[in-house]
Amino acid sequence: MWFLPTFGLFVTSFRPAKDILETGWWNILPHKDWETTEQIQLPKDTNLREPITVGDQTFTTKELTQGITVDGKRYIWENNMARLINVQEKRWTTNINFTLDNYKAVFGGKEYNIKQPDGTTIKVKGSNMTRSFLNTLASAVPSTIFPVLIATLAAYGFAWMKFPGKKLMFLIIILLLVVPVQVVMSPVLKGFTFLGLNGTFLGIWIAHTAFGLPLPTYYMYNYISQLPREIFESASIDGAKKSTIFMRMVLPMSVPALASIAIYQFLWVWNDYLVSLCFLGGRDEVKVLSMDIANLVGTRGNDWYLLSSAAFISMIVPLTVFFSLQKYFVRGLVGGAVKG
Repeated sequence: MWFLPTFGLFVTSFRPAKDILETGWWNILPHKDWETTEQIQLPKDTNLREPITVGDQTFTTKELTQGITVDGKRYIWENNMARLINVQEKRWTTNINFTLDNYKAVFGGKEYNIKQPDGTTIKVKGSNMTRSFLNTLASAVPSTIFPVLIATLAAYGFAWMKFPGKKLMFLIIILLLVVPVQVVMSPVLKGFTFLGLNGTFLGIWIAHTAFGLPLPTYYMYNYISQLPREIFESASIDGAKKSTIFMRMVLPMSVPALASIAIYQFLWVWNDYLVSLCFLGGRDEVKVLSMDIANLVGTRGNDWYLLSSAAFISMIVPLTVFFSLQKYFVRGLVGGAVKG
């Protein structure tokens, strides 16, 4: 269901701006379209306010502007000021004009010439998204690793260790699942400003880790608590410490679940806009992809050639992560679902 629009976005990102504005991406497939087979030059003194005679047919200027079909042929203005009419017929054709200019304009910061549908050429300054792409990687990777590892440690403790207040602490974590991020964002932001963490990558790592901990902890607890008790008892009898059991046994056996929750966490962090805007800000030095794409929508709402390329750049990393970890993702979803 999502493959077709993704493929359409991919194709659109490589089409020239003129083609994007005039036709849909599916025009790369064989289809019947109007193709000019003949041009008719009217006399220079032709009055456009009166009916215009072409051969044995008579048309109005409005009809020629919109295009009028007679006997399988369409008559349409090529240039009404020059009194030039196109005669078109339906023929099988494809539109496979591809270009890398869209990606150059998105990644680079130079000026580029873009051809418009009316034939004119305009100069646009590139978005220079290379820095925001690297900023997003710098924000998303640690913000995925930290909460998943901390949540796995906590889940192991809640599942197989005894300590005072365990049930109460686990209940608090469950309750935190329903607390909206927006509720705590303002006081946390004040604290970060006081500590000098606002606008830094360390600050966004801490924020994403804190906001993302409840769900991975609950998810990993459900998985780890279903591991066979006999394995841990045997390891304890052999003298293995808690840290050894965690590193040598729990982590290797929890790889499917770790991959599954890591995908969820990475997708959330990679596509995040609100938390990054509040704790990183919109400065070019720390701006992430979601902010750059939002700026393209706000300032260049009609520039689909830039929006499509920027959106596909933003999608390619999550898609790569998902497909590379797909087998672990499926195993993690069913893992721990059945006891015994």
